[in-house]
Amino acid sequence: MKKYVCDVCGWVYDEAVGDTELGIAPGTKFEDLPEDFVCPLCGVGKDNFSEE
Repeated sequence: MKKYVCDVCGWVYDEAVGDTELGIAPGTKFEDLPEDFVCPLCGVGKDNFSEE
């Protein structure tokens, strides 16, 4: 499983952990997140994330 970091604010999405507060189950791959997913801290889209 991979981790992805928001290029703007540094928030990390960890595929192994998911984000239960956002309703994202553990094991959810970044590419399987909805296309309209945005960073919960700064609001930028998936295209502003880089693989860690």
